[in-house]
Amino acid sequence: MTDSAGGGGPDAFSARIGRFRADDPLPLYLQLQGLIRDAIMKGVAAKGSGIPAERDLAVEYNISRITVRKAIEGLVEEGLLIRRRGAGTFVAGRVDKVFSKLSSFSEDMEARGRIASSRWISRSVGIVTPDEAMGLALSPGTQVMRFNRVRLADDEPMALEFTTIAPDCLDSVDDVDTSLYAALERTGHRPVRALQRLRAVPVGAQHARILEIDTGDPVLLIERCGFLPDGRVVEFTRSYYRGDAYDFVAEL
Repeated sequence: MTDSAGGGGPDAFSARIGRFRADDPLPLYLQLQGLIRDAIMKGVAAKGSGIPAERDLAVEYNISRITVRKAIEGLVEEGLLIRRRGAGTFVAGRVDKVFSKLSSFSEDMEARGRIASSRWISRSVGIVTPDEAMGLALSPGTQVMRFNRVRLADDEPMALEFTTIAPDCLDSVDDVDTSLYAALERTGHRPVRALQRLRAVPVGAQHARILEIDTGDPVLLIERCGFLPDGRVVEFTRSYYRGDAYDFVAEL
């Protein structure tokens, strides 16, 4: 059976993922979604690889750009594709974050064969705010250490972390390089358990720019209080995880 797509040589995207079939009754945007989805699931379109621009797919499949856009938007909503402003559309490399295990971002990425890094926004010492005081069970006027950074995996922005650490848990803000938990472990103050709250929120313009997503896109806000063996709170963190890059898993 012949296909109904337009042109495209042996190196074209359609040659790798397949073309429309003339006997397929589905709308064209669903057919294109199916072809791209199958290619992702079978590894033909690898994680992190780029998808041709809408205009190129429209020409290659002899369909309108509106049809292509509708197909791509559906796959973005499914979390299979991600859009990066100014760069294009890519196959998402999603990360499973397991809630039943207390681990750091660096440890999560290492377990998945990805290279974790940080881009610092600020490292500072200051007087605890009311929210921090409540989260850390500290008295007003107490000095705390703050670590605000962008977390990256293979140089791709994945999350924003705003962490406040109780006093006397680290010697200096400069003790933290890539992994905060590794620094806390060196001083004997690594959390052994945590209380976490998660909710989906629309991302603001400033955070969206840093995470390379669109303003209003959903992100996962996690508020964490980390506890020492004696019950003291050592860590209060607010993290914003890209909704197109993370699946959160809980063992019940």
